[in-house]
Formats: sequence, structure tokens, C-alpha cells
Amino acid sequence: MTGVDEIKKRILVVEDEQDVAFMIARFLGTEYDVAVAMNGQQGLEMAFDEPRPELIITDVMMPKLDGISMVKRIRERDPNRKTPVIFLTAKSAPMDIVAGIQAGAKHYITKPFQFDELRKKVRKVLTGR
Repeated sequence: MTGVDEIKKRILVVEDEQDVAFMIARFLGTEYDVAVAMNGQQGLEMAFDEPRPELIITDVMMPKLDGISMVKRIRERDPNRKTPVIFLTAKSAPMDIVAGIQAGAKHYITKPFQFDELRKKVRKVLTGR
């Protein structure tokens, strides 16, 4: 847990299913500063807001801009940007997983998912372990 004087690490959750997005935000919000975007285009814009997120958790299938395209555009706009990404999606075919990893995902979690699994992966990514 963070102390009173510590700044919480910022996570951007990009998820078009409002209930899922806000459940993730509530679940992780006790430990992290969580921002929510409701589609890939909004997520792309918020990825460059200050303070910039230290982790992006995104769905793959979304309106306006899918998660993989969003991550690719983030990398194109700032080639040195290595913000870690966790894909959280219903797309579970091997070719989908490969596409997510090639786009730069640290983890690829398929829905339905366990919140404890998500928390463990978030901690692992943010602590560098």
C-alpha cells in the first residue's frame, strides 16, 4: 500500500463496457490513480495527458479505435515510449494473442478474468518483477 506522502502510480483503463471499466477502476483504485477511457480514440488521447500513465490496461475490441491499433499509434507518436500494456479481452485465438504481444503487451488476459490475477499482473509490471 502507498503512504500518505507517496504519489500513486497512474493506470489508464481503456474499456468500452462501462460496468467492466468502472469495476476495474474501483478494484485497482485503492492502490493506484486510475483513469478510464471508454474507447480507443479517447484512450489514445488520454495516454498523452499529464500525468502520463505508467501502465495501460486495454480491451482489444472497441469502437472508434481498437486496442492494438491504439497501442501501435502510441508507439508511433513517441517511439521512445515504452508504457507497459496489459490487454484484457475476449479475443483468445492464438493469432489474437500473438498480435497483442507483437503490439507490445506485457500480458494478455482473456475474459472472463479473475480480479486477483489482474492485480498480480499489474503489481508485477509496475514493480518490474
